[in-house]
Amino acid sequence: MAISRAQLAKELEPGLNALFGMEYGRYEGQHAEIFDTEGSDRAFEEEVMLSGFGAAPVKNEGAGISFDDANEAYTARYTHETVAMGFSITEEAVEDNLYDRLASRYTRALARSMAHTKQVKAASVLNNAFTAGATAGGDGVALCDASHPLTSGGTFANEPSTAADLNETSLEDALINIAGFVDERGLVIALRGVKLIIPRQLQFIAERLLVSNLRVGTADNDVNAIKSMGMLPEGYVVNDYLTDTDAFFIKTDAPTRLQHFERMPPATNLDPDLEPGNSGSRLVSVIRSASQTRVAYSVRPARNEGESSSPTGGRDCGPHFFKVLCSCP
Repeated sequence: MAISRAQLAKELEPGLNALFGMEYGRYEGQHAEIFDTEGSDRAFEEEVMLSGFGAAPVKNEGAGISFDDANEAYTARYTHETVAMGFSITEEAVEDNLYDRLASRYTRALARSMAHTKQVKAASVLNNAFTAGATAGGDGVALCDASHPLTSGGTFANEPSTAADLNETSLEDALINIAGFVDERGLVIALRGVKLIIPRQLQFIAERLLVSNLRVGTADNDVNAIKSMGMLPEGYVVNDYLTDTDAFFIKTDAPTRLQHFERMPPATNLDPDLEPGNSGSRLVSVIRSASQTRVAYSVRPARNEGESSSPTGGRDCGPHFFKVLCSCP
């Protein structure tokens, strides 16, 4: 239904001092701090999780060589989702408005709505990081889980056994655990945390933990080991779309990371469309502006570690994240 003069009654009368409510700023590109972006020209993208070899055994003199098998662990699919919204305005509303160019104003508002949805969908991967079911990864468990199954048997954890708030101890424990991550066959992989991702409620705690030269909250003259050892070299980033106020995530330097495929970037089209009017034989011009984009947010593999995707599909996380929170969702 078109926006008509009935919805813009005050803008048809002289004497208004200002129009407000749609000129706010917006948080731009926060998804880029979490995801690597790739283009796509298919209806969906698939990736296969591979399992290599286990630890090499000792061969006794004269004995034969032991052979091991490599295999595919599972396949993950990214399915693109189309996000679209539009609006239309009657010609009379455009002509009789005394204060603004309606089409340009609402086109900016439409762009803001599209940008908001993009960030919400990206953040949903972390907001659902503890939920299996529809948001589970290729290994059948959530992105953050204490029991990711390994193809060699056993399990792997990328969350602590006991939940904890963000503080010096919990952050150091997380970094220690990251250094002990293993692959599908149980081999230790060289990995370290590079970036702390937090909701806005934790930004002051993160600043003190990562920037202070000395230890926080103690009278001892000890150095801040996290800073002096060069841990988390990319510092911390705030994501304003995270919904868990005490959750924090650590992104690692694994070669394959959280993934965002962009099938079609956001595009806006402005089209005139003539429709019969309501007053006699007059024709009313209806301007329709529509914006849409096709994306798939998900996670990519590097080990059997659970995944979560925003629109649909996806794959397992790989040892990219370690998350600690105060209370389990």
